[in-house]
Parts: sequence; structure tokens; C-alpha cells
Amino acid sequence: MALQVGDKAPDFKLFNSELKEVSLQDFAGKKVVVHFFPMAFTGVCTTQLCTMRDSFGYYEGINAAVVGISVDSPFTLAKFKEDQKYQFPLLSDFNKDASKAYGAFYEEFVFNLKGVSKRAAFVIDEKGLIAYAEVLESAGDLPNFEAIKAALAI
Repeated sequence: MALQVGDKAPDFKLFNSELKEVSLQDFAGKKVVVHFFPMAFTGVCTTQLCTMRDSFGYYEGINAAVVGISVDSPFTLAKFKEDQKYQFPLLSDFNKDASKAYGAFYEEFVFNLKGVSKRAAFVIDEKGLIAYAEVLESAGDLPNFEAIKAALAI
């Protein structure tokens, strides 16, 4: 079942590209923008995260954390983060638990790849509740960045 605005955000414990465990609880008391993306180094995923990178000052300025999550390994995410100079953590959902918990999961993706994160964006408020939820069925679509900013402004 899809997460709705007002639902408690599922916690996650995932390894970042520096091999440190990160949980949603680490951001308690802050707004968090969570971006799920199918695969590192692909065109639309790069655009999605570069949009966040290029407006990172805005999010930092309102004390909102940003994280990216995919089923890529921490090692792939480390190279992706380095190449694109992302200032926010990229988290490996290699075991697919977070993607499933957030309803952002393809059982089957292109090229018969099974178990890939859907492109999705969530805003989680300071109390750990979903303030914005967007899960895209088409991996070619981008999240609504203006709607994300509007949800953060509330």
C-alpha cells in the first residue's frame, strides 16, 4: 500500500557510500527529502540528483536534509557521488527493504533486472511523518521539485 501524507515514515538503516550506517532516526527533528532512484550513472537518475545538488543551498538554508537511495552497492554509489560531486549522502538499499517499505519498488525493471527502486520523492517532517509522497511508475519521469519545496515550506 502506498504511503500517504500524514503516515509515519518507515525507518531505515542503510550504508552510505562511506560505509557508515545511516538511519532515518539520525535526522530526528529535521525535515528530510528522500529521493529513491533506479540506478546510478543513468541519465534521468543523474538529472534527478543533480537537480538536488544544484539547489542544495536552498535545502541547507532551511535546515532540511537530503538523501538519495538506490539498490546500487555502496561502492557504486561512492563513485557516482564523487563523479557528480553530490553534497548529500547516497544510501545503498541493496537488500531492497527501504524501497519496499516506501512502495518505491519494481519487481521487474528493464533488461529483466529484478528488484530495482522506483523513482520517488518523499518529504518527511520533523516529527517523522510523511509531508509529501510521489512514486513514479515511469523511470523516465522526474519528481515534482516545486511540490517538494512547497511541502518543505509548510
